[in-house]
Amino acid sequence: MEGLIIRELLEYDLPEVVGIENISFTTPWSEILFFNEIYKQRSIARVALIDKRVIGYICANYVADEGHILNLAVHPDFRRKGIAKILVENILEELKETDCRFLYLEVRASNNAARELYEGFGFSVVGTRKKYYNKPEEDAVVMSLRLDSGMLRI
Repeated sequence: MEGLIIRELLEYDLPEVVGIENISFTTPWSEILFFNEIYKQRSIARVALIDKRVIGYICANYVADEGHILNLAVHPDFRRKGIAKILVENILEELKETDCRFLYLEVRASNNAARELYEGFGFSVVGTRKKYYNKPEEDAVVMSLRLDSGMLRI
């Protein structure tokens, strides 16, 4: 997408990030949770911008050889334009620089768009977390990607 910039999440981005979070999820993260991602060791927090406007974000972390995508959202006006894919690609590139071999995430069982996005990168379903989400109550599908076997498809 023309004019798209991906960079680190900074404190002054938090109002826009929280705004996107609140319109994207029924149980949104608080500003303090995003703030913690900025300063947490082994955290990767990125924003997508167009014309200096935050239009999406992704938060992930890693410990030892495991990574975890914690949160990803794109403003509704910019969905289905490849922004989420670019954000995931950015995280995968960052994790290549670590000793991370496995990447995990949870997604609502009914969130077919997100599941298709992740499957496009080679993620596969490895389990279910019963009643993981609320408002509405729903299971989470646990997905995993092995990063060290040449399976990474960007």
